[in-house]
Amino acid sequence: MTICAAVQCVANMKLAPLADQPGSIVQRVRRVQLQLSQPVRNARAPNPLRSLRACFRFLNRFPSCPASDAVPRLITQPQCRPRSAVGCPYNQPSKGHLLEGAIAAKGAERPQNGRSSPSDGHLSFDRTRFSGYGPAVKKPTIAMPAVASRPGSLKDPEIAELFERSDPEKTFEDLREIGHGSFGAVYYARHVPTREIVAIKKMSYLGKQSVEKWQDILKEIRFLRQLGHPNTIEYKGCYLHDNTAWLVMEYCVGSASDILEVHKRPLMEEEIAAICEGVLRGLAYLHSMGRIHRDVKAGNILLTENGVVKLADFGSAATKCPANSFVGTPYWMAPEVILAMDEGQYDGKVDVWSMGITCIELAERKPPYFNMNAMSALYHIAQNESPQLQASEWTDVFRHFVDACLHKNPQERPTSSRLLSHQLVTRTRSPTVLIDLIGRTKAAVRDLDNLNYRKMKKILMADENDAGAGDEGKSNSVTSEHSLHSAVSVASTGSNSSLPNQEAPPVPPHASTSEDFLPVRPHASNFATIRTTSIVTKQQKEHMQEEMHEQMSGYKRMRREHQGALLKLEEKCKVEMEGHKQILDKEYEALLSQFSKELERLTQRHQQELERRIKANSAAERRLFKDITTRQEADRKAFETQKKKEYKASKERWRRQMDDEATPKRQRDAALASQKENHKQVEAQEEQRLVRGQKDYLELEMRKLRRKKLLQIQHLELELLREELVKRQQQLETAHSMLLRHHEATQELEYRQQRAVHALREEQVSRQHQTELNSQREYMARTERELRKKHALELKQQPKSLKQKEALIRKQFRDTCKIQTRQYKALKSHILQTTPKDDQKAVIKKLKDEQMRKLALLGDQYEQSIAEMLQKQSIRLDESQVRISSYYPSHSCSFYFYAILLALRVQNSNVKNNNNEFVTVLPLTIAMCLYKSFNCSDLSSSQQSRPQ
Repeated sequence: MTICAAVQCVANMKLAPLADQPGSIVQRVRRVQLQLSQPVRNARAPNPLRSLRACFRFLNRFPSCPASDAVPRLITQPQCRPRSAVGCPYNQPSKGHLLEGAIAAKGAERPQNGRSSPSDGHLSFDRTRFSGYGPAVKKPTIAMPAVASRPGSLKDPEIAELFERSDPEKTFEDLREIGHGSFGAVYYARHVPTREIVAIKKMSYLGKQSVEKWQDILKEIRFLRQLGHPNTIEYKGCYLHDNTAWLVMEYCVGSASDILEVHKRPLMEEEIAAICEGVLRGLAYLHSMGRIHRDVKAGNILLTENGVVKLADFGSAATKCPANSFVGTPYWMAPEVILAMDEGQYDGKVDVWSMGITCIELAERKPPYFNMNAMSALYHIAQNESPQLQASEWTDVFRHFVDACLHKNPQERPTSSRLLSHQLVTRTRSPTVLIDLIGRTKAAVRDLDNLNYRKMKKILMADENDAGAGDEGKSNSVTSEHSLHSAVSVASTGSNSSLPNQEAPPVPPHASTSEDFLPVRPHASNFATIRTTSIVTKQQKEHMQEEMHEQMSGYKRMRREHQGALLKLEEKCKVEMEGHKQILDKEYEALLSQFSKELERLTQRHQQELERRIKANSAAERRLFKDITTRQEADRKAFETQKKKEYKASKERWRRQMDDEATPKRQRDAALASQKENHKQVEAQEEQRLVRGQKDYLELEMRKLRRKKLLQIQHLELELLREELVKRQQQLETAHSMLLRHHEATQELEYRQQRAVHALREEQVSRQHQTELNSQREYMARTERELRKKHALELKQQPKSLKQKEALIRKQFRDTCKIQTRQYKALKSHILQTTPKDDQKAVIKKLKDEQMRKLALLGDQYEQSIAEMLQKQSIRLDESQVRISSYYPSHSCSFYFYAILLALRVQNSNVKNNNNEFVTVLPLTIAMCLYKSFNCSDLSSSQQSRPQ
């Protein structure tokens, strides 16, 4: 059923444009449907699964089909493999696989288990619901492409647009190597279509860490494409050829470090200021874009022939600011870069620190801590105070500039834009200072290269039978061999067009610019540079010794891995803590919701009870009012009845009193009316007193009742409030107990996470320390080998140097004696002219005695000079021996060295005849024979103590 459903799904796909083609997928699917609908009668019948696989393989020929038109794949793995960078975008099915999904709709969402990602055009299935041919079908999802594609693959359009399609070997000609480094080699070249001179940086992405190398190449290309400033290197393009990226940039004559290497002396302050201005302008441009160079040094500060400063080598640059990666060259690193993984992030001010170190490099020919191991220098940079200029010849303005760049606190360190207004940069200087510097350097390079060329030519053309030439060649063997290697290696990198014929001697590339020594060739290239052949050869030899580069790159890679592992663990702890907090928050919110409901019910009950009490009080108040009003009404009626009776009685009495006939009727009526009026007033007054008394009584009784009821309500409210407070107290205690429990659980989780982080940090620090210790041991072993070679060379050249120095002292002695003799003769002739003949004999004797005394003093001075020279040489050897012993005291070969020194010290300094050469050289010859008589291999393993 599952197969039929899948085939029906395939048949209903949007493949109408392919339906009419012979052998189309629709026709094949229909044939499979027909096969599936018929029962299998024999073993040789067509297998529907095999036909279905054929359909799938046929569809895989159309990689441009959208995701909605894709077909399900037959897989055996629980999930699909990631999409390969080359080949078909769908993995090929294999035999015996089961159909485990139907087609996913276009734009399907990524599942929560993270097995696949959207928008790759590649299907992914979950096998948890399938155990064979069943009706349950899991809907597949569309997977994302793999983040790290195969190095050198241009299937990704975004990566393909970074590279040119043409062949670089045909596009460029006359390639000559002008530099070498850990990344690869840099070449001088000419662009064939435009005849433009360019520099090509060849970077191979094969070997170890190929994916990382490829990503670094892409990063540098993207970075260079975004730049457009006069003080940053101009990007020309990039090519791929034989697993090597050809990064084409504008050509510069050399770097600031090349100038230091050529002149063998520091730059002048005016020249340093001009270079600093160009570098600061380039850095200000980068920092305004939110970029960080992170590798500012003299070797990455290039100069054009017109004296324009260019920032180069953006392989270590950061595309976002702030950053926290361990990147850069150790001696130029800022403290916050070294400590970034432990203490936080850094910004563009790290380039300002590197600028300050570069100023010291230009002023002293090397950066601080350059004589120690790179990893040791990292600790000194982070822990020690900021370095300063050592010489006292520099101005206060330059010192203030360097101190400002090297503030240990990044907050106090100025920005590159602010440093552009520093007095060192803004003060007046010659506009051609860098052009003059480049001109002097090019002239020095021409002299050096032509000198090496003449030495090489002299060695090649010298007569082997000429003993004098042999001695001279032997005396200059080291320099000549080095020059020969330089010339041959550089000449081999040039193109054939630079050599007009094969019979011409191999000319160094720098010498081709000199018209004083070489003839002008018709097809000579304009190869202007300030890099001598010795610099190129030195870089090639350093590149051949990849121990230090591999060591440092491995150390940086280890630090990045440590940082990634730490960030991953911190992110995991953060997610775990967030989930833990969500659970606790839900529990606490549920408790608070329960508390609020309980309080709401309690409040409702209290409100109802208060309302009932208020209603009862109102009813009692109405009853009391009614009762009092009824009694008062009866009292008023009784009062009125009584008053009426009293009025009738009083009226009868008044009439009886008025029955006297003698009183006139009018008078009787008036008196009666007066009595009635008085009676009514008295009655009205009594009635008013009664009404007022009743009213006061009613009010008094009502106030008594209200007071009583109010006290009862207040008592009730107090009881209800106490009940509510008790309830709230219970809830708070419950909530506090829950919060305490949550706090303990969170604290325990934090402790556990911190223990894991600290354990990881401890493991990383231990691994880092072990790596640094191994590096230091290798550094010490390398230093030991170099010192042994140097010491052996000094011992080998010791007799010859002593002989030369003694001959020089003897020559000076002879010249002094000749000068003194001439002075004596002149003085004698002058004195004889002015002295009488009788006194001339005594004067001549006195002059001879004085001459003999002075000659004896000169002889003593000669002997003393010889002795001081031998003593200085012995002290120098002692210091060299102590230096080796201090590095490696276990390897004691002091006995042999002190035997040589003893032979030097026993020389007879009382030389007063012509055999002094034999007396001086003989002990040295004996010492050298003694030294050579021992096996050199036994020196390193000798454990004898130095003889006293």
